[in-house]
Amino acid sequence: MIRRTVAAFLAAAVIPALAQTLPYAAPGENVGAVNCASSLCHGAVSPWKDSHILQNEYVTWSRVDKHATKAYQVLFNDRSKRIVANLGYKEPAHRVKICLDCHTYDPPPAKRGERFSPGDGIQCEACHGPASGWIRTHVEAGATHADNVKHGLYPTNEPVAQAKLCLSCHFGNADKFVTHRIMGAGHPRMSFELDTFVQTQPAHFVIDADWRSRKGDWDPVRVWAIGQALAARELLDVLLDPKRARDGLFPELVVFDCYACHHAMSDIRWSPKTGTSPGRIRLNDANLLMLRHIVRGSLPAEQARAFEARALELNRAIAGDGGDAEGAARAMRAAIDEAIRPLQARRFGDADLRGILDGLVADGLDGRYRDYAGAEQATMAIASLLDWLAKHGALKDLRAANRALDGLYDTVKNDERYKPERFRDALAALARTLGS
Repeated sequence: MIRRTVAAFLAAAVIPALAQTLPYAAPGENVGAVNCASSLCHGAVSPWKDSHILQNEYVTWSRVDKHATKAYQVLFNDRSKRIVANLGYKEPAHRVKICLDCHTYDPPPAKRGERFSPGDGIQCEACHGPASGWIRTHVEAGATHADNVKHGLYPTNEPVAQAKLCLSCHFGNADKFVTHRIMGAGHPRMSFELDTFVQTQPAHFVIDADWRSRKGDWDPVRVWAIGQALAARELLDVLLDPKRARDGLFPELVVFDCYACHHAMSDIRWSPKTGTSPGRIRLNDANLLMLRHIVRGSLPAEQARAFEARALELNRAIAGDGGDAEGAARAMRAAIDEAIRPLQARRFGDADLRGILDGLVADGLDGRYRDYAGAEQATMAIASLLDWLAKHGALKDLRAANRALDGLYDTVKNDERYKPERFRDALAALARTLGS
């Protein structure tokens, strides 16, 4: 019954932005980042005065954005050499597809123009789509954003489309994915939260009245919420994919909590709050832990309670504590899709932000972040929430909150030395500054 209900729901509830073709698979020729570099286009050294477009986007990207050549250059270092050797590849990392797929822009050779260069790293078209269809028309008088999208520009202004794009490398998808084997060979653990990563990158756009008039409203809280939803959705897609879900006799271990296994036996991480029995390998449900607070403020109470119940059912079924794991994963995926729809238009007020913040802190004080991934996601979320509240003048003592936040960050700066008790103490100090 669950599977039939979920299948019917999915058939009727396609979210358009989730069907958006990602740039590397889109039709059209990729002309190369150099075509954007003219000082009369996006290569100005400094922003143009009295222009709605900064015009220095290429310079910002090429000089200070880690997505530029730096992403590609790491494939030549000693660590990358060890990784591909450990995986049994005979070619160097800068020629191995699983490395190129995320460390540079890697469309099929047939879709590369004369001036396209893999050495540019994650270049303009990696995010904005193959430019052959829109590079000329987007500068024509009267051209609109909708026209540009129609001609092949990827709609990075839409949070769902943006999250899908960023997660395709920072988590993976059906085409490219950092597996447990790749991490075992030496690749760093994948860690990502959409809004935090966006805020730490050098912006090459300004969200002002003109931007909003062309591209619509922008709410960073909505970006964070949808990023959490799509990250959880991608996790479930791995579980439901017969090819990606298994590695020989084992399941694909990258979707589980790393530190359920990678810690000293004397360091007991299990607690009844995890929702599973001792000795079970727990799903990495960090994004679901964030989502439970998002849906509380975005969906009707009954629907929010059902969401939490499905999350608990999923954890128990995946761990082998009863239930149909595949059915629970499909039901959870459907619940996430159902949550994404209202989130796309949701405006979060100060009361919403404070409610989410208080919920995250309460979960931590209740011992729900004994796993590192959950604590890491909660820390980034709390930092963003404090920032948004501070900008609205809704924090009584900003300095005290920032000091407490520094203490919280200190507890998660080294994943291999994470201590749940220290994290909980730091959360308690933060709660005191907030009056929670």
